[in-house]
Amino acid sequence: MKDLVSPELDQYVRDLVPERPPVLAEMEAYAKEHDVPIVGPTVGTLLEILARSINASRVFEMGSAIGYSTAFFARAVGRGGQVFYTDGSPENAERARGYLSRMELTDRVVIRVGDAVASLEATTGYFDVIFIDVDKDGYPAALKAAAPRVRRGGYLLADNVLWSGKVVDGGVRDKATEGIRAFNRTLFSLQEFRSVIVPLRDGVAIARREE
Repeated sequence: MKDLVSPELDQYVRDLVPERPPVLAEMEAYAKEHDVPIVGPTVGTLLEILARSINASRVFEMGSAIGYSTAFFARAVGRGGQVFYTDGSPENAERARGYLSRMELTDRVVIRVGDAVASLEATTGYFDVIFIDVDKDGYPAALKAAAPRVRRGGYLLADNVLWSGKVVDGGVRDKATEGIRAFNRTLFSLQEFRSVIVPLRDGVAIARREE
């Protein structure tokens, strides 16, 4: 991944984030060792802060891997809240279940294995937050499904929207990069959302649905 900021600045920001609970730290180590994509502690903290800022009680994740971002959202919604985990891998889901159980967060997490868009469409109601982190060529379809399901005043969030800087490299035309570009263009064209990209880690899109 191309560095969007200097490694020294990135490490400085990471070092400012308080030490995580042991299970989260274990997840970070596992992800690094096995090359599992997770949002990391700085983005995880941002997601939790945003969810808490609107008193979110219902969150839908489109792409959850081993449940790292799920844990931050689950902490944000508190007891009585609900976070929908989705991933196409039964192995990831089982590992996520184990981590979340050890953090005593399973009471507020619904685990769905399968396609994220299909899982969202099979779930009724609106959400305070929808977070998109699926395969990047699937971002446009995820946005189409997710945008109408965010409640007014809620957030639509997405990771990796700067895609290691490849979004501005005209010579890169692979499906993943084109998916991110299409996602970004469409998101910023949606009149019912106020959107911004924060160049944290690999780029986080933050879109608030107008009230």
